[in-house]
Amino acid sequence: MDIFVDTAKLEEIKKAESWGILDGVTTNPSLIKKAVEEQEDGKSLEEHIKEILKTVDGPVSLEVCGSCYDDIVKEAEILYNRFNDVNNNVVIKVPINTAMEQDDDNFTGVKAIKHLTDKGIPVNCTLVMSPNQALMAAKAGADYVSPFLGRIDDYIRTNMGMKRGEDYPKGTYFPQELVDVVRDQKLKSNIKDLDWDKTVYKNKEIMNLYEWGNDDGILSGVDLVWSIKQIYANYGFDTKIIAASIRTERQVRQCAEVGAEIATIPFNVIKKMMTHYKTKEGMKSFTKDVIPEYKDIVEKS
Repeated sequence: MDIFVDTAKLEEIKKAESWGILDGVTTNPSLIKKAVEEQEDGKSLEEHIKEILKTVDGPVSLEVCGSCYDDIVKEAEILYNRFNDVNNNVVIKVPINTAMEQDDDNFTGVKAIKHLTDKGIPVNCTLVMSPNQALMAAKAGADYVSPFLGRIDDYIRTNMGMKRGEDYPKGTYFPQELVDVVRDQKLKSNIKDLDWDKTVYKNKEIMNLYEWGNDDGILSGVDLVWSIKQIYANYGFDTKIIAASIRTERQVRQCAEVGAEIATIPFNVIKKMMTHYKTKEGMKSFTKDVIPEYKDIVEKS
């Protein structure tokens, strides 16, 4: 699995690159603006973007700002033409669906993706929240699709009546197994009050309980990645999955287990992936076990 770092901070990108594990970078306008403001070195946004592109040889996602078709296409072409010559590694991030109101076109993003990929501009389809959206992105020719794991976990928890900050802090892991347990508990606690004179599939209360604690059958962010992976395998799509909105190292591991080609990971989570108490304990033991005679052998030139 390729590892991207989800940041626009040059010091984090350079540090990850120095570790020899970095395959790419994902950014957005807010991350870039914040990084430039924090650096205080006088560099413009454009200079900062070019520095990011020079630092890593893998794909770097730059996001459009527009929400209508013409704006998306125009901005994508400007970003690609202005920055791709720096290191030939620009990928344009386009939302799968830009609709914000009831009557907005739900297919603006898909149409823009199709246009850009036909012109040879690589696209990372972002804000993907369902397998169906991922299917549409692949049909339109997107090079990458970015399902948002953390946001789906939050959405499911909200539907279960949980509140971030009160019932769970941001960054807590939300495994699929927990959803199953909580749903089963709710079913058992409510089942005695249900009208069993009706056929089960006609009983709306029962059906509603089975739909509770999931998002159209998706039980967690990792489950979303698994579903997309299965659909792409079924039909031989070349679109690569970038597991995004990752908040814990356990999510990274599970995305690797289900076969996501890429995970874009916050810098602090990448650091946590390398720590374990028993490794530190083992190193202390190893250093105590080294005998002087052996050390003399390995230190002699």
